[in-house]
Amino acid sequence: MDRRIFLRTTGLALFGAALPLKGARPRKVLVVLFQRGAVDGLNMIVPYGERAYAASRPTIAIERKELLDLDGFFAMHPSMQPLLPFWKERSLAIVHAAGSPDATRSHFDAQDFMETGTPGVKSTKDGFIARALAAPKGSAPRAVALTSSLPRMFAGAPDAIAAADLAKFRNDGATKVFAAMYPDAFAAAKVLGSVNASGTPLQQVAALIKADVGVEVAFVETHGWDTHAGQNTPLANNLKRMSDEIAAFAKSLGSRMSDVVLVTTSEFGRTVKENGNRGTDHGHGTVMLLLGGTARGGKVHGRWPGLEREQLFEGRDLVVTTDFRDVFAEVLSKHLGVGEMGRVFPGYAPKPIDIL
Repeated sequence: MDRRIFLRTTGLALFGAALPLKGARPRKVLVVLFQRGAVDGLNMIVPYGERAYAASRPTIAIERKELLDLDGFFAMHPSMQPLLPFWKERSLAIVHAAGSPDATRSHFDAQDFMETGTPGVKSTKDGFIARALAAPKGSAPRAVALTSSLPRMFAGAPDAIAAADLAKFRNDGATKVFAAMYPDAFAAAKVLGSVNASGTPLQQVAALIKADVGVEVAFVETHGWDTHAGQNTPLANNLKRMSDEIAAFAKSLGSRMSDVVLVTTSEFGRTVKENGNRGTDHGHGTVMLLLGGTARGGKVHGRWPGLEREQLFEGRDLVVTTDFRDVFAEVLSKHLGVGEMGRVFPGYAPKPIDIL
């Protein structure tokens, strides 16, 4: 059987790997949580101090009495209560008006541009995480995605694996055939299969980190953020689920969170004004969260551009004042020790934002 067909039909995407070194110092780890569908950052981290916020959203603006105040201007959506303690202890940082400089409102193009790290360029074949991990280190696996297929962010990574559920490494009926055909890749699967991981994707990532099997970057994704109609209930439910899972992840890792930075991102934000269906349409700027490591928490980072019509992108959207590449570049360089950002983000010079 063709190698690529075999890997695709078994639901795995694997690239060469070797067994981890026992007793090694715990690694620094980056965890990426991708909110696919374009989250409404304005109702996630609410700029309630902005007069135009409530005026632009007569039926979907979150009432001030329900908000979780952060600094007298910004507040969390009430469903994000599980994350408020991290803000108060200054381990949770927020970047508002963040996103891609590309103006597309296509989910597919925007996600592709963000994962390849080359906004506006459709010809890029590899992901920016793959370029950051370009030099194999002989540890297996360096990048793990808790998804059914390898995300574009990992495309071309030398030591990357994707699996929707790590339990399949212990129970896969094709194990013997796989081992015989691809012994190096099977070694990586065997390592992951030895980890007692169950529950949500983030819970499985936590188990991998605690097991110290060599993971440097982990990827999970959530869906359901494309809220064109009746936005408030699904958004509240999704934020509650995400916040619960992030809080449980951090609690599970405990002191190990000092070695971990979790970053949330979404392909773009949503319109400032609500539409006629009590929802929002595809927009531009949104919110990114950073939790753990040396994050400069308890602060909303980035330049706030305002929500008055003359301050909006194309007269309708939150302006992007912090490029998502600046956020990831700082995490990759300061947290993971990756150099040569020119290789990771070709044609772009990341700006320091002092978020770590």
